Amino acid sequence: MTDNLLNIPCTTLRGEQKTLADYPGKAVLVVNTASKCGFTPQYKGLEALWQQYKDQGLVILGFPCNQFGKQEPGDDAAISEFCELNFGVSFPLFKKIDVNGSQAHPLFVALKKRAPGVLATERIKWNFTKFLIGRDGHVKRYAPTTKPEALKADIEALLQKTATA
Repeated sequence: MTDNLLNIPCTTLRGEQKTLADYPGKAVLVVNTASKCGFTPQYKGLEALWQQYKDQGLVILGFPCNQFGKQEPGDDAAISEFCELNFGVSFPLFKKIDVNGSQAHPLFVALKKRAPGVLATERIKWNFTKFLIGRDGHVKRYAPTTKPEALKADIEALLQKTATA
């Protein structure tokens, strides 16, 4: 299993294979999501960030996860429809994955190693944990309680850095 974030394969809800290398020169925000979570309204804030910054170099990638309270029970079609109809989500969504345990997706294994949580734990605490990845591979982690709009300053700084690099 590789720790190279750029080459870890991920599958979109539409079945396309992608890696972070498919987003060259972009700042990438990776989020584990769920449709029936108290934090689900964050989809609206994530979509707002996407609309505001996508033309400046931000990409948001949503990874549904059913590991926390079984809050993402739907299949790919149900997840896609829910996100589109309820929150107008247009940023890329990926197939449902595990983020913890022996079946954790390799992308989240690598992200947790690069940006451990509180008390240096590599576990994801809950849905809507966010990882902001710079072009240089630096990863910053945000708690589920951190609202998407609270990331604006960090995103703008990263986009400025990316633009001048």
